[in-house]
Amino acid sequence: MKQFFKDFGTFIKRGNVLDLAVAVIIGGAFGKIVSSLVNDVIMPTVGWIVGAEGGFENLKHVITPANETLGIAEHAIYYGRFIQNIVDFIIIAFVIFVIIRLVSRANKLATAKLLKEQEQLTEAAKEKEVVEEQKPTVEELLTDIKDLLAKK
Repeated sequence: MKQFFKDFGTFIKRGNVLDLAVAVIIGGAFGKIVSSLVNDVIMPTVGWIVGAEGGFENLKHVITPANETLGIAEHAIYYGRFIQNIVDFIIIAFVIFVIIRLVSRANKLATAKLLKEQEQLTEAAKEKEVVEEQKPTVEELLTDIKDLLAKK
């Protein structure tokens, strides 16, 4: 049992789990913001344009009208709410698309920068090898000195 809790502690301490928890919390808050944008700004404007009384979310198709004397509740299809949820989804999908696209571009730029730096390091290493190849060895220097002394 101790090993189980030790493994669980190790699992929780990993960065991925914490990142996921933060993403879920921020995603929930973002969902509320988008829902508010759709429900409080976009749909009232659309409802005003369309002429929906009482707001866009109240648009419905009544299947069975209510009858209070007989105790029958109204049965309706609330298509206005469905349309609001579709708009919510489209906005969230668009924002996620934009974020992924920005991250992808940032990764491409970072990768290009790293490749350029790696090429520069490779060129510097090649230049260093060329310079080292041009230096005479000790044996060559001694041979040259011997030849010079022999000529004198």
